[in-house]
Amino acid sequence: MSAASSAPTALQVDITVDVPIDFAYRVFTERFDEIKPRDHNLLAVPIAKTVLEPQAGGTIYDVGTDGTVCTWARVLACDPPNSLTISWDISPQWQIETDHARTSEVEIRFVAETPERTRVEIEHRHLDRHGEGWEQASAGIGGANGWPLYLDRFRAVAEGGVVQ
Repeated sequence: MSAASSAPTALQVDITVDVPIDFAYRVFTERFDEIKPRDHNLLAVPIAKTVLEPQAGGTIYDVGTDGTVCTWARVLACDPPNSLTISWDISPQWQIETDHARTSEVEIRFVAETPERTRVEIEHRHLDRHGEGWEQASAGIGGANGWPLYLDRFRAVAEGGVVQ
């Protein structure tokens, strides 16, 4: 896995998995509940499941064990099996941001390196839109417990391993 920043207000991480591009895309979109750690939680109760609606206009939301719902992303674009772009509607204070002008976006790209090998690239951009505290939030999102963790968990699910 590699991590880099293409712009001061963006971060990039990627990983290569030994699965075909169509399969990689389906795992990411259809099994996101297995990829997102349960402790990444804005609800007052534990998460029962995370739902990713893989179509433009869809959302990503967590459902609590008591049935409460926390919608934390909007699906902005969907181009199976090549890419998925979502909003990041979480403020630097780790609260839901309702002002869409103060949200960033995340593009997940799937690139076939061979018929059986896919590179998954995540670019989280426009982080400065979040306003004060965005630099610290960016460090957390790009750090070991952020997108790199999601990609490690994605690899485990996609390649048939066990997710920790």
